[in-house]
Order: sequence, then C-alpha cells, then structure tokens
Amino acid sequence: MINNTIVNDINKHANDEGSGYPNWYCGIATDPIQRLFSEHNVPKGEGQAWWIKGNAGSEQNARDTEDYLLQLGFDGGAGGGDYASTHVYAYKKILGVTQE
Repeated sequence: MINNTIVNDINKHANDEGSGYPNWYCGIATDPIQRLFSEHNVPKGEGQAWWIKGNAGSEQNARDTEDYLLQLGFDGGAGGGDYASTHVYAYKKILGVTQE
C-alpha cells in the first residue's frame, strides 16, 4: 500500500526546492541515514543538501511508495533494499557530489 503521508511529504519537499522530480533520487532502506550520508554521499549539515525520509511501516508499503514516486518522475530504481527496508528516502542530486 502506498504511504500517502510519505508521498505528500516528499512531494512538498521536492516542490519547495523547485528543480523538478527528475533531479531527485528516491529509494528504500533499512537505515536511511546510513544510505543517505555514507552510501549516496549526501552532504550533512544544515542547508547543505535537500533530503527527506519517512517510515512506511512495512517493506511492501515502502516498495509501493517508492514505485509511485518513480512513476511521478523521481530518479531511482525499483528492486533495491531487502526484507527489512521499511524507510523511503529522497534527496536532491548534486552533480559531482552525490552517488546515485
């Protein structure tokens, strides 16, 4: 089931930034902080990067929510994560900095 709260929160955050969904990457993870900052290299710190995360409550909800965001035009790829991936995350891609 799509988690509409997460979809609305991510859409609002991306729209507030203003560059368009294709400039954003979304995914699912067990530990979104690890995934964002260590694996995708999103800069830490206030005002350094646009990112957001939310707990979808189950792996299936996270996958359904990710699939929906991908259909809206966010960058990313379905099929990642594992059975414990209940979090959905998104970040604004930064050329030469973030790892997609």
